[in-house]
Amino acid sequence: MINPQSALIYTMVLMSAADRHMTDSELQSMGDMVKHLPIFRHYDPSNLTDTARECATLLSDADGLDKTLGLIESALPKRLRETAYALACEIAAADGRASQEELRLLEMIRHRLDVGRLEAAAIERGARARFATV
Repeated sequence: MINPQSALIYTMVLMSAADRHMTDSELQSMGDMVKHLPIFRHYDPSNLTDTARECATLLSDADGLDKTLGLIESALPKRLRETAYALACEIAAADGRASQEELRLLEMIRHRLDVGRLEAAAIERGARARFATV
C-alpha cells in the first residue's frame, strides 16, 4: 500500500512513461508540482526520485500497468481522484502535445478512478489552456 501523495506521483510517472519517453518538460512539471501544490505540502520533495523509481519498477512487472492503477485507486480517497486525473493531464500537456498512448492512458485512468466525463472534459480543457503557446 502507498500513501495518497505517492499515488499522485505514481499517476504522473505513469503518464510520463505512457509513450516510453519521459521528456525533460514532463519531469520538470512533476518536480514543480511536487514542490508547489498544496496536496504535497507534507511530502518531502527529496523522495520524488525514489517514489518515481518504485513506480517504474512496478510498471516493469508482468501486469505492471494494472497493478499500478490498482495501487493508485486503492490509495486515493474519492475526493482526490479528480486531482490525480488533473495531474495526469498536466503531464500529458507538459511537452506541448499528447500522444495516442497518453490519450489512451488518460481514458484508462479516468475509468479506473471513476472520473465523470464532464469533470474530465473540464480538467482536460484547463490543462490545454495552461500549456497553450502563441
